[in-house]
Amino acid sequence: MTAEGRPDGLSEPGTKEYPEMIVNQKPQANCCSPTLKIFMGVLAFALFTKSLTGSYTKSTITQIEKRFDISSSTVGVIDGSFEMGNLLVITVVSYFGAKFHRPKIIGAGALLMAVGTLLMSLPHFLMGRYEYETVASHTNDADNFTLSSICSPNTQNPLQQPVSGCQNGEEEGSPMWVVLMVGNIIRGIGEATIVPLGISFVDDYARPENSAFYIGCLHTISVIGPLFGYSLGSLCANLYVDIGLVSQESLSITQQDSRWVGAWWLGYVVAGSLTLLTALPFWCLPRALPEIPQSAELDHPSNQHQHTPTMTDIAKEFGPSLKRLLSNKIYFLYLISNLMMFNAFVIIITYVPKYLEQQFGQSTSKTNFLIGVTTMPAVALGIFLSGVVMKKFKLGLLGASKMAFYTAIAGFLCTLPYFALSCQNIDVAGVTAPYQSSMEVQTIDGLLSSCNLACGCTDSQWDPVCGQNGITYISPCHAGCGSTDGTGRNMTFHECSCIESWAPSAGNSSAALGQCSRESNCAKMFYIFLALQSVSFFVYCLGSTPIFIISLRCVEPELKSLSVGMLLLVLRVLGGIPAPIYFGALIDSTCLKWGNRKCGGRGACRIYDIHTFRLLFLGLVACLRVFGYALFWIAVTHIKKKEQAEESLELQKPAVCDPELEEALNKSSAEDNHEFQKALKEEFL
Repeated sequence: MTAEGRPDGLSEPGTKEYPEMIVNQKPQANCCSPTLKIFMGVLAFALFTKSLTGSYTKSTITQIEKRFDISSSTVGVIDGSFEMGNLLVITVVSYFGAKFHRPKIIGAGALLMAVGTLLMSLPHFLMGRYEYETVASHTNDADNFTLSSICSPNTQNPLQQPVSGCQNGEEEGSPMWVVLMVGNIIRGIGEATIVPLGISFVDDYARPENSAFYIGCLHTISVIGPLFGYSLGSLCANLYVDIGLVSQESLSITQQDSRWVGAWWLGYVVAGSLTLLTALPFWCLPRALPEIPQSAELDHPSNQHQHTPTMTDIAKEFGPSLKRLLSNKIYFLYLISNLMMFNAFVIIITYVPKYLEQQFGQSTSKTNFLIGVTTMPAVALGIFLSGVVMKKFKLGLLGASKMAFYTAIAGFLCTLPYFALSCQNIDVAGVTAPYQSSMEVQTIDGLLSSCNLACGCTDSQWDPVCGQNGITYISPCHAGCGSTDGTGRNMTFHECSCIESWAPSAGNSSAALGQCSRESNCAKMFYIFLALQSVSFFVYCLGSTPIFIISLRCVEPELKSLSVGMLLLVLRVLGGIPAPIYFGALIDSTCLKWGNRKCGGRGACRIYDIHTFRLLFLGLVACLRVFGYALFWIAVTHIKKKEQAEESLELQKPAVCDPELEEALNKSSAEDNHEFQKALKEEFL
């Protein structure tokens, strides 16, 4: 190209194969490019809000289940809907998005995330006040209560009568959870742009030796999001769902009660507003950075074509590119092993709050807060150090895979003591314990016994009281109580025939509102569990950056975005979507007492068989992880064989007599040896 042929009148030899928008750039980039710093800052904020919203959603699982009176499997569908939305566009975005203006596409995705998050709070404003089943029914004065279901042979239980205002079919519960699911789907569609396009953009424009460190920093910042997400979940769970409309002093339930619902909707308003702020800066960023590391100029997709490709051209390349990607043996093994491990990971992050609440009898607010302050810092530190190790020791593909494998095994070993940390089911008369201490007294049928047979109690009731005998009864009616005093949470019940029949000589037949507390060592085991979980997550996350880098380093450079996108697609389709659903169904199978909806029909579970719950939770997670680690080790052995083949070819390198081929091989070592790996694949695979 001559000087006259350039608009700036300058000439630059050897630029025939480069587009004009590239030759004006500086030949050598500063590794601390201001534009790259700005992009990383904005991307970090987007990753922070994304992970904050995701973790907050996990923290509200039990709240949503109780507010909408749905089962755990249905909640699993809501949780998995995020992945459903994500998979609708993840492959298209990760492949086609890399060919266009990536920052603007990420900005559009962040805007969708904000809209979806705000939509998830909408059901609260469309539904009426939350009403829970209780013996103390509210009057117009919030501080006054009237009794509704004390044992009386001459009184028909109100719960046996039809509820006014209910229409045919409303026994299925409120359909408003569908709005929540739609909002989560929209949030998933928006999130699909951030990780594959953002990470690949950083990897394209950062120096090879800094790429792993930068990605580690981004992952660390994204993990800080759950710390705030769980803290926000704890704060909102501590507030009653109808905050501002109902005085908490007027409530007859506490946070430990299975009917308690916190202000789950409030966190979505906060998270949605923050996400909206992250969308704006992306629209001000350029399509490509002005300075590209010299070693990356030849490899960057924007430098390998003379014109902007059409959609048809890009579409034609998709099929062959996908075939090349999936025919890569190392990548395929890596993909399947990550799928197994991701299933276990989804089960853990989705249901560990519920597991801790049920196993150790902790409130939702306390559980979310302690998960946030103990586990999330350990995860953040582990991810950050993993990036530091990758940069300091300049680990290659084999080194990264070994580090990821050994840290995963060590983290798994830290979880084995979980099986020894267990509490007993609380004694609930007619559910987990007999009504009388002596089995000589015959139980009539399930929740009914000779001591409450004349009370007119229904099995659908759940308003537990704790008797002086240490036994929980599902309602004062089932305890056979005849009188009461006090109001609200301070209500006590007297003349309870079932409590008296337990130990007639004791002469004490009273009960207090609420379930009996668990054994004293349950709280101690709860803290031990959290400590072990923090150590396990820290060790496991030391291999987080290496295991992610494998998806970039085991494929050809032009397939990096597609490899990340395909990885996320498979994890979501076969892990993120089914795992919450099938494990939610397993949790439902351990339910011992279901709640009752206002208009009839089965509601949320009130009490679980925590022994079976524990074995299912810990056993299934352990099996999935072990199977995933076995496949990952096979992938490591293939990587080792590939490295040995590379070394063998390197020894033959001086025998090359073609100067142009010699020069090409020298250039390939500057960018993760990508071109050399491509030649190796053509030769051996």
